[in-house]
Amino acid sequence: MSDRLLRVNAYTTLDLVEGRARGHEFEADAPGVVNVTAPREDPEHVTLEVELDGTAVDRLPAHADEVELAPAQARTLADALESTAERVEAAQNGDSS
Repeated sequence: MSDRLLRVNAYTTLDLVEGRARGHEFEADAPGVVNVTAPREDPEHVTLEVELDGTAVDRLPAHADEVELAPAQARTLADALESTAERVEAAQNGDSS
């Protein structure tokens, strides 16, 4: 990804995902980065960062989106990701339960 705003290194949570930017009257698929982090000193929140490759999305300037989550919100999101992943895996394996 050129013109990257998020740092991508060995500690990046997911350094290559398939993403989609959607807006009024446009939709574009692009590779991206997803990262979860917290401040090193006295952390009070978890930050979820998402950046799509700006060269693949003509309708948007290069940008990264960030969401600050309280620890309880981060756990709720983690639980939702886990249960949804289990449901998708079950469907892929032909398990109807």
